[in-house]
Amino acid sequence: MAVESRFVVIRQGVEVETFMDKKAADEYDKMLDMADSLAEMFETTTLDLDEQIREELCIYLAKNREDVLVALQAKKAKPAAIVKKAQPKIVAEVKDDTKAVTKAVTKAVTKAEASEELAAELVTEVKKPKAPRKAKASKTAA
Repeated sequence: MAVESRFVVIRQGVEVETFMDKKAADEYDKMLDMADSLAEMFETTTLDLDEQIREELCIYLAKNREDVLVALQAKKAKPAAIVKKAQPKIVAEVKDDTKAVTKAVTKAVTKAEASEELAAELVTEVKKPKAPRKAKASKTAA
């Protein structure tokens, strides 16, 4: 017989989410608590927010609380978080740069090959023996 431990988040008597580890369940429950607190705060404002939009906004803000605190300057961004956020942009820039460099190198090589061919043609023409000049007939009065 197999035994499984499951952690269930229950809100107002309703099973909301089930987790396999306690830490994830506790984090989710804490996020929902923050969302509830934000919802109460938004209810007291003069903003005219639809209930569904308010709920989605509160959950979004609670899920992204670290970013919200950084945006509000209540907390400094962690260097790892900055790198993690910047990483996709950096990778994209590197890919773009790689493409640009590849394109530039290809263009330079093509120009170099063309220049070599042109130089070879010029050298060949210079090395060609010139046909002797015909002597000009001198005009003498006869």
